[in-house]
Amino acid sequence: MRVLPWLYFVLAFAFIYLPVGTLVLFSFQDGILPVPPFNGPSLRWYSEVAADDDLISALANSLLIATASSAVAVVLGFCAAYGLARHVLPGSVFMRGLLIAPLTVSYLIIGLGLLIVLTRAGLGLSLLTVAIGHVVINLPLAFAIIYASMGAQQQNAERAARDLGAGEAQVVWLVTVPMVLPAIAAAFFLSVTFSWDEFIIAFLLTRFDVTLPVEIWSLLRSGLSPRLNAVGSLVFLVSVTAVILLELFVFRKRRP
Repeated sequence: MRVLPWLYFVLAFAFIYLPVGTLVLFSFQDGILPVPPFNGPSLRWYSEVAADDDLISALANSLLIATASSAVAVVLGFCAAYGLARHVLPGSVFMRGLLIAPLTVSYLIIGLGLLIVLTRAGLGLSLLTVAIGHVVINLPLAFAIIYASMGAQQQNAERAARDLGAGEAQVVWLVTVPMVLPAIAAAFFLSVTFSWDEFIIAFLLTRFDVTLPVEIWSLLRSGLSPRLNAVGSLVFLVSVTAVILLELFVFRKRRP
């Protein structure tokens, strides 16, 4: 009977990673079609990606938006979490619900709403509007993660710091932030991951300067190719790197 858990484990991971493994494998295809038989290995398509100015520009745009929007979302999420966790405010339960509610709303609905609001506000569609959209969708996630980490232990340390003469800004910066830093890191890296490969909002809120998922979609209209597999492999690599950094950062902070 011990074989069954291992069999389930192998089948589950095969179901999850087989599509990604196939994509990565055929990104090294030497032929022009990303289908069997496999001819390679070859770095031909990665070199083509590196030589494609549009793809490199879209890649840089995605990295910029992912890091900038995630940083803003984490800062705003921390401020909201600290305010609602440390102060008794009227309607705090309702405010927490409003902050988390966008997690349950389709990105399509959020994107259409932002498109209307930003257009009416006179903001032209650009990378800035995409970054604003990604802050909107990542702020609830950052708030939920950071708020869940603010417990009685941090509150007691904050009170002790105030009793020793620390000002409110010093308490937040020197006591609260270091104690919830693993949660802040988790919120940031997860936000980067979600923003990095988000398509719907980026498609609706940009025009000329596009992100990598939008550029991939435009390439898909001409059919599948190993070059797309190479781009997808790079996207997967960045996402996995963000998750690994998150795990290493959190585990390092938890070591005695």
